[in-house]
Amino acid sequence: MGNPGPGYAGNRHNVGAMVLDVLADRAGIRLSPGKGARSRAVSGEGRLAGRRVVLARPLTYMNESGGPVRGLLDYHKLPVTDLVVVHDELDIDFAVLRLKRGGGEGGHNGLRSITRSTGTKDYLRVRVGIGRPPGRQDPADHVLKDFSSTERKELDLLLVEAADATELLLARGLEAAQNEVHPRS
Repeated sequence: MGNPGPGYAGNRHNVGAMVLDVLADRAGIRLSPGKGARSRAVSGEGRLAGRRVVLARPLTYMNESGGPVRGLLDYHKLPVTDLVVVHDELDIDFAVLRLKRGGGEGGHNGLRSITRSTGTKDYLRVRVGIGRPPGRQDPADHVLKDFSSTERKELDLLLVEAADATELLLARGLEAAQNEVHPRS
């Protein structure tokens, strides 16, 4: 998940979109705009971790992600239980990864939109820690700022580790992936 346009490209809120780019590159999947139900996202099909996948990024703003996600699920006839959302997570320290199915949205408007459009919270999540804002900074301002210079030094490794965790989730399932990913971070 992320916000569209170059002005948001380096924002903490766009870390999910950054991980998607790593996954698409690894799998040789070209993301392109769709038509009809797929018109509000860029997507591509291929194989990743031995499975057929549809990689997609909504072209809407984060808080409107649900409509494009629902459209893609319907078009590809995929159950919501197969949906994997890669997103930024304020409640996890920077560079820490967590995997889960379901649960609350923690104030994340993108997740709230997906839950509203799919009618369930029961989808898989790759939570990429961006940490809480320093001092009294508004969380909304924090997520819409680019990573700090210190964070940028670790960002490439974080994106690779998040892509690895996503592939592990696809290949081995939630519990096995959690057992491997959670102790590392």
